[in-house]
Formats: sequence, C-alpha cells, structure tokens
Amino acid sequence: MAELKNYTLNFGPQHPAAHGVLRLVLELDGEVIQRADPHIGLLHRGTEKLAETRTYLQSVPYMDRLDYVSMMCNEHGYVLAIEKLLGIEVPIRAQYIRTMFDEITRILNHLMWLGAHALDIGAMGPFLYAFRDREDLFDVYEAVSGARMHAAYYRPGGVYRDLPDVMPKHRESPLRSKKAIDELNETRQGSVLDFIEQFTKRFDGYVDEYETLLTDNRIWKQRTVGIGVVTPEDAMGMGFSGPMLRGSGIAWDLRKVQPYAAYDKVEFDVPVGTNGDSYDRYLVRVEELRQSNRIIKQCVAWLKANPGPVMTNNHKVAPPSRVDMKTNMESLIHHFKLFTEGFHVPPGEAYAAVEHPKGEFGIYIVSDGANKPYRLKIRTPDYVHLQSLDEMARGHMIADAVTIIGTQDIVFGSIDR
Repeated sequence: MAELKNYTLNFGPQHPAAHGVLRLVLELDGEVIQRADPHIGLLHRGTEKLAETRTYLQSVPYMDRLDYVSMMCNEHGYVLAIEKLLGIEVPIRAQYIRTMFDEITRILNHLMWLGAHALDIGAMGPFLYAFRDREDLFDVYEAVSGARMHAAYYRPGGVYRDLPDVMPKHRESPLRSKKAIDELNETRQGSVLDFIEQFTKRFDGYVDEYETLLTDNRIWKQRTVGIGVVTPEDAMGMGFSGPMLRGSGIAWDLRKVQPYAAYDKVEFDVPVGTNGDSYDRYLVRVEELRQSNRIIKQCVAWLKANPGPVMTNNHKVAPPSRVDMKTNMESLIHHFKLFTEGFHVPPGEAYAAVEHPKGEFGIYIVSDGANKPYRLKIRTPDYVHLQSLDEMARGHMIADAVTIIGTQDIVFGSIDR
C-alpha cells in the first residue's frame, strides 16, 4: 500500500481572510486540520522600542497604530499608565468624554469585526451595512481631532480639546446633487454631541438589521455553531479576555471589576455566552454593540448638562491655552518646552489596563525619571488569543479555520507591534 502522510499548507500571509499578515502553516489530513502553526512578525515595527526614544507625548500616536480599528482605546491604556506614575487627577468632564469615545471605538471595532467576519464566511451584505455606519463615527473622530482614524486625542491629564460646538458639514460637490448633500447635512446642524445623539437614536435599529441578516440565518448558524468551542476552564487557562472569555460563560469585564474613567457612573450589562463557540461570541459582540450605544446615550446626556475643563490644571503636564501662548512670552516658552523636551515622570513603574474591544489591553511603563520611558511593554489581547488557534482549530475543516480566525477578532498591528 502507498504510504499516506499529512501534507502542509500555507494559509496567508496574503490570504484575504488572514486579517493582515498572518502566516498559518496548516498540517492537514485530507481537509481536516491536525495542527495549526501561526507564524508572526511580518508587520513588526518595534513600537515598544521606539517609545524608549520618544517623549511620553510623542508616543501617543504610536498607540493608535497598534490595533488600528480600536484607536482611542489603545491611547486610553497608555495615558492611564502615565497618569498613574505622575499621580494626577483627570477632570470629570474629560473622564466622561473618554468613556464616550471608548464606546464609540468599541462600536467601530465590532462593526469592522462583524463585516469582515461575515465576509470571510460568505455574507456580503453585513459588510456594506457596517461600513455605512462606521462612516458616521469616523466623522465624529475627525470633528474632535482632525484625523479620521489615528486621532491622538487623549493626552496625559485629559483630552486634547473639548467637543466642538459645530459639526462639520458636507460641501457641494459635482459628484452629488444639492438634494443629496442637504440630506447628508440634515443631522449636522447642531454640535458634535447633537450628531452623536442622533446616531445613537438610529443605531439600535441598525443592529436589528445586522441580526435580521445573520442571527437566525441557517447558513450562518451552520458555519458558526459548535465551531471553535472553548470551555470556561480552557478560556481562563489560555489567558482569554474580552468577548473571547465572556463567550465561554465567564462574566469578567474590567469596566465593572476595576472601573476607570466614568464607568462606575454609567449603567450597562455584561453579555455572557453559554456554549463557548463562534456563534456565542458573535451574540456577545452584537449585544455589546447595544450596550455601548446605551453608555454613549448616558455620556451625551451628562456632557450636555455639565460643562467644565477637559485638561488637568497641572501645568507641568498640560500646555497653556492657545490665547495665552500667542499673547504671553512665558506661556510661549512653556508651550515650546513642553512639546520639545516633554515632561519628566518620577521614577517608578506602573501597569494600567482597559477593557479594549478585543479584551484586556495593558501598558506597563518603567520610568527612570527622564522625559521618556525607560521601558515600555504592551499587553495586547489578540496576541494572547492567537496562541489558542492550534487548540481551537484541531479536528475542524480548512473552511472552519477562517471562521476561527474571524471569531478571535485578530488585528496584526497589535500582534506584531
């Protein structure tokens, strides 16, 4: 008889379902996966090492580029670690703004995940709907920071500036009729908060649309139910966090157990799965979309009623106002020194973690008293989840590997760093 042996297959790094530059070496018996070996490092940019050569403030934009669909949540973890070392208080209004933008970012992340995951499995519609809704939230990012994605909006001590009173409008264009432009500008007549409020009123209906397309869809359930099952014990043993952990039935959420920003002042529920399969993780993330929307509504109501400062009054860390900087020589010197030399952080070490859309995102900083970190270590959730790919994929078919990569919600910027 001919000797039968398993053969290996390269999945990626150019595969559209590899979510970036994942190279997966699959050992197959026919079409059944016997072993899955992830090869990483193809996107390595040395963020942790770069941070040692930049001032604390200059490293904020590097955080956006880690998980490039959860930009402000990355920034939040980083500035929290710096604030811990400096021992500074963040104004309450800035905390509410951060909470609101964390949840806007969670929606952005989950919409990207939902669209890409559905597309990987073969459903085109949800991808188009999800990107329609992401567009509005990118406009909010742009209104407050000037950038649609890499915002660099959070700063040690608060946020870059308060929410603008005017929402930018679409201009007339040869590509669209005046009627179409007027329709687009209908929700942009007020402030940025008004625009966000309008979005939250529509968004629950949008989530219903996604569920209509997928939740009871026979093909969707055949592709996800019972695929990539992880028991609660295994989920904890492999260091899962976020929806990956909650999908296996463990109600662990840093926003509840270690509240930061204004999370102890808003009401929301933590969705939990029962079976630990890809379908449960889908249901958990869809419910998170609704809970994030609920938190944003509460933040909008509070921010409308409570004006105030959005940056600490500790001027070792905060720049002077623009008016002072342009009229007062001392303020100009202060501004110049702060943005060239930066502020010095007392010696010590700190770890700060946030409930990132993918799980626990942590920043560990060691300071030697200089104006830049002595060491920086980033703990990203999807890096931890990728380690379980072999465990989750064994015994499944090649097509199920695509589902498992999708359900892990992997982004390579934060895996390779």
